[in-house]
Amino acid sequence: MMTEKIEDNEIVNKGAFLPYPVSTLSPRIIPTDLSTFKSRGISQVERDLQEKLIEIRKEYIATIEHFNWNKLVYEAEIHFEPIVGETYHLYSIRGKNTLSMIAPDQWPHRHLASFRLNVDRQWELKQASIDASSLFSNSEVRNL
Repeated sequence: MMTEKIEDNEIVNKGAFLPYPVSTLSPRIIPTDLSTFKSRGISQVERDLQEKLIEIRKEYIATIEHFNWNKLVYEAEIHFEPIVGETYHLYSIRGKNTLSMIAPDQWPHRHLASFRLNVDRQWELKQASIDASSLFSNSEVRNL
């Protein structure tokens, strides 16, 4: 037996920590089959990460669309200073986008969308009259 005296009357059996038997009288060591553990773990991790990637993709697409709507409004013609918390309407008038206070049912021009200006100066989409992808020029974002 492989023993060693360490300090006052303490004897350590080194063979107890080896991955193989140290004597013919030692019990047979049979490695545990971990293939089922690994396959279950891999399946679970793949499933969880796939769900997370789907959520991230949805959030990414929503963020890009929010950015595009904000860009569209800020690039439109605005002839007044919008007030935070109020709702405004985006129209297409003679080929140009124009932001107005006039509601869609009170004006014959082509209504694109209605927005509310938030405290952080971002436009929150309230209602879109047309598909957003037809307005945005970035075709890569539309095809995600």
